[in-house]
Amino acid sequence: MRRSEIWWAELPPPAGRRPVVLLSRDAAYRVRTSITVGIVTRVVRNIPVEVPLGVEDGLPQQCVANLDDILTIPKAKLSERITTLPPQKMAAVDRAIIFALDLQV
Repeated sequence: MRRSEIWWAELPPPAGRRPVVLLSRDAAYRVRTSITVGIVTRVVRNIPVEVPLGVEDGLPQQCVANLDDILTIPKAKLSERITTLPPQKMAAVDRAIIFALDLQV
């Protein structure tokens, strides 16, 4: 496991089984039992907290990573790696997180 991967996760209802993008720092996956993830959804609103994803990124269809929806979940809830996002997509994820959390950089 490493930051930038997208995995299937079993989330509490109503979300259920869905893809998530791993956001925790790489060193955390070896020692932590909980990790931070962003939700991937087919609901596209075209807002700055969303990063468009699709077949070209290894996903089965068009969707977005919604960085308004950041969760910390047990690592055991991850079941299968789907893909790894390229650096330019992770840079977009980082920008969306900065916007979503109103961070001053």
